Amino acid sequence: VDADVDLADPLAAPPGEFVTIDGGSRALVPLERMAVGHALSGAHGSNRSGAFPYISAHHDLDAVRAYLYRFRQQPKTLRAYTKELERFLLWSVTVREKPLSSLLADDCEAYKDFLGSPDPAFVGPKAPRASGRWKPFASAELGVESQKYAIRALRAAFGWLVAVRYLAGNPWEAVTDPVVVERIDKIRVDRALPAALWQRIRNFIDMQCDAADASYWRAVRVVLLLGGDSGLRREELARATRERLSPTSFGDAETPVWQLLVIGKRSKERVVPVSPATIDALQMHWRDRGLDFSTATSGPLLAPMFIPRTRLAQKKHADGTPLAYHPDSLNTMIEWAMKRLIAGMPDLTTAEINLLAGTSPHAFRHTFGTHATAEDVPLDVVQRVLGHASLQTTSIYVQAEKQRMLREVNDFYRKNGSL
Repeated sequence: VDADVDLADPLAAPPGEFVTIDGGSRALVPLERMAVGHALSGAHGSNRSGAFPYISAHHDLDAVRAYLYRFRQQPKTLRAYTKELERFLLWSVTVREKPLSSLLADDCEAYKDFLGSPDPAFVGPKAPRASGRWKPFASAELGVESQKYAIRALRAAFGWLVAVRYLAGNPWEAVTDPVVVERIDKIRVDRALPAALWQRIRNFIDMQCDAADASYWRAVRVVLLLGGDSGLRREELARATRERLSPTSFGDAETPVWQLLVIGKRSKERVVPVSPATIDALQMHWRDRGLDFSTATSGPLLAPMFIPRTRLAQKKHADGTPLAYHPDSLNTMIEWAMKRLIAGMPDLTTAEINLLAGTSPHAFRHTFGTHATAEDVPLDVVQRVLGHASLQTTSIYVQAEKQRMLREVNDFYRKNGSL
């Protein structure tokens, strides 16, 4: 099977792109381009285990990549953990000037303080990972919840390195998490679109989709409906495929309700309903892509019309990899649409303009939860559609609808002189 096996390290750049970091060096490069000089490599780290190791890691970079490789089929988790580990590794060798496998609890406490106020050299605007302008932090103000997440991610990584006998002990076990004030509302349900506004923007987008050259608007409509009618997260939407979508026996014979098998958070599968309006939108979007939705058996539900001319995009799809939107691209798409909605709907109030200006694909998911609750859909059903682990989480939408009711009645009292 040699011809079918790629032996290249998926978490490392080609050899010519590596940057060596040694004592006194302040080079800051992403993990995949990082090489560490022998003195700081951890080949002889003071915390290295003397027992038989379960991984063939010669130094700290090998060990970190072995840990991250476990998440190769969980791209979102892989990105998050890579970010935390590369930040810590860069800090360790350039600021602390110690190998990762020689760090003690007081070093970890120092990094905990560093997270609260990163060195300016570590901070810069977002840039591609291959760019020389790339920096580990995009902001000098890391929230307390983000700091807590970083520490927990590092504690878990070091725990695994101890379990596989690469490290003798886990110094993060002696470090406490930052104190985080528990928010009453963890879900920003205030971003949900009111029913009347939701219907108006759907009508506006439908009108834009009628033009022959409106293929991008028709893609926007798919995002809108899969979020607002099916409650999908943007990552779930980006990964949704035709083979997981099928009609059911519910609804009218000509316009049945469909079902979509989704892989959500924590790699849990769930089935969500897909409205007839969404199916109509998908059929038009697939027609724009030169495909027949009715006869197709595979492929991403949502995809761009063409491959961008950028080097990275051309390289990614050179082997025939199917086109698919990256989750971040969906944010860009909705931001584009909201700007045109605000400009094209003259009857919007100031409050509605402000709401639309901050709308993202996730707001449509909140819209589904709020509207379904308002229409007395059983809470456990809403929970299953949204994929919440706890019914308590879903109940926040009940509170949001209660608050909306009180707000609307208060406006009624004010207009009728009852206040």
